Amino acid sequence: MNALVVLSGGQDSTTCLYWALRRFDEVRALSFRYGQRHIRETEIARELCAEAGVPWECMDISFIAQLSPACSLTNPQLDIEEEKGGDDPYPTTFVPGRNLFFLSIAAVYARNHGILDIITGVGQADFSGYPDCRDSFVKSLNVTLNLALDGQFRLHTPLMWRDKRQTWALADELGVLDTIRHRTLTCYNGVVGDGCGHCPACRLRREGLDKYLGGIKDNE
Repeated sequence: MNALVVLSGGQDSTTCLYWALRRFDEVRALSFRYGQRHIRETEIARELCAEAGVPWECMDISFIAQLSPACSLTNPQLDIEEEKGGDDPYPTTFVPGRNLFFLSIAAVYARNHGILDIITGVGQADFSGYPDCRDSFVKSLNVTLNLALDGQFRLHTPLMWRDKRQTWALADELGVLDTIRHRTLTCYNGVVGDGCGHCPACRLRREGLDKYLGGIKDNE
């Protein structure tokens, strides 16, 4: 069986890459340049895939940035903040439609390569405020993609119900905890590894790591 991983180069999708390598005969990875602040994440994705022997491609879909001028991840003139405030309920880092576009394009790509299984690192166990990370969205889109492409795609979300502590535990179980910790890019400010330590992504990531490592120490 073959699978396609939607790979950003961050903690979650990279963990899913190694998860897929344990479960499928052949794995490919697809990354996107969508006008994000830190293109370094796609370079990391390429490097990790090269080391793992995974075919990798990257597509330019930078029109997303044009659709999201008020998003701090696609507009470098805006400050990274946890919440917008005011009438908008979403964080400034919410990129409207990002996972909708990613998974739709991935499905067309997968169809052209004879692949039915598509893996994404989205999850709703840790609150992010992103509606396109919810289980209901993924299941609904799965049905839509099958209807639109007359296929039998299966969207896999290994991290959907795992919080960050459990995601670190999975990385350790897969034998790639050090790789995930030191070589992925999750930080909104573009710092590889443990990150800046201040942005919302870094705080969530670090809190989960501390809980996981603390649990190991307690059990020693």
